[in-house]
Amino acid sequence: MTYETLWHLLTPLYGEGEAKAIARMVYEVRYGLTFTDLCIGKDTQLSADDQAELEEIAQRLERHEPIQYVLAKAEFMGEWYDVEPGVLIPRPETEELVRWIVLKETTANILDIGTGSGCIAITLAAMYPKATVTAWDISEKALKVARTNAIRHKVNVLFQQVDILANSQQPKANSYDIIISNPPYICNKEREAMEQNVLDYEPHEALFVPDEDPLLFYRAIAEYGKKVLKPDGWLYFEINPLYAEPLRELLHSMSYHDIECKDDQYGKQRMIRARR
Repeated sequence: MTYETLWHLLTPLYGEGEAKAIARMVYEVRYGLTFTDLCIGKDTQLSADDQAELEEIAQRLERHEPIQYVLAKAEFMGEWYDVEPGVLIPRPETEELVRWIVLKETTANILDIGTGSGCIAITLAAMYPKATVTAWDISEKALKVARTNAIRHKVNVLFQQVDILANSQQPKANSYDIIISNPPYICNKEREAMEQNVLDYEPHEALFVPDEDPLLFYRAIAEYGKKVLKPDGWLYFEINPLYAEPLRELLHSMSYHDIECKDDQYGKQRMIRARR
């Protein structure tokens, strides 16, 4: 199987542009072939074992399995992270949230709630090596992957298994300068508009909230933030654009101030921050 054969095979499922991008990712990540290598035909020189593996990869992709799970790798802010089924795949929108954070004090204490693969916490730990970074997740599988990623990226992050909705930890006042979270925020009623590869493969507990309470996680995190954020400490959230205004109102009602929404690259309100 060649690069051209693979992207032609995937085009009916993903469209030509995305199919080519997926095929290039397969050859680059799995076989170390650059686009230049593909242009000069090095994809025709793979071994019989590699060709057999390519056939298996193609079959998995045809079943709509995300390329990140097929390769067990996902890119985030120019770095590669391990991912596997049961661990949410990092998104470009989350990169924008991380870039929005600017620390005045490089020794800040940061808490990442719902860390998944650890991409947010690890990126911040790398950007601010003097900071103390803690990361929570309810999933032991996610935490195992996150710890592996932290070791690979040679950063120190304290990972803990904590359910923010049932957090029994005794909160310590003035613990954190920043709490950041990309919590579940998609309502169940939005499922029908979602891509099959997301619905069939990514962890639903990291994606969905009840229709009747779309701000469930934001409320819990903001309540916790009132107890543990330092004075003038910040909350940073990735958000569902449909509920940006209700979330703004919720944060205001909880006495947060300097509340600001920010659009993502597609012009959708995708993130919000608020100061305690």
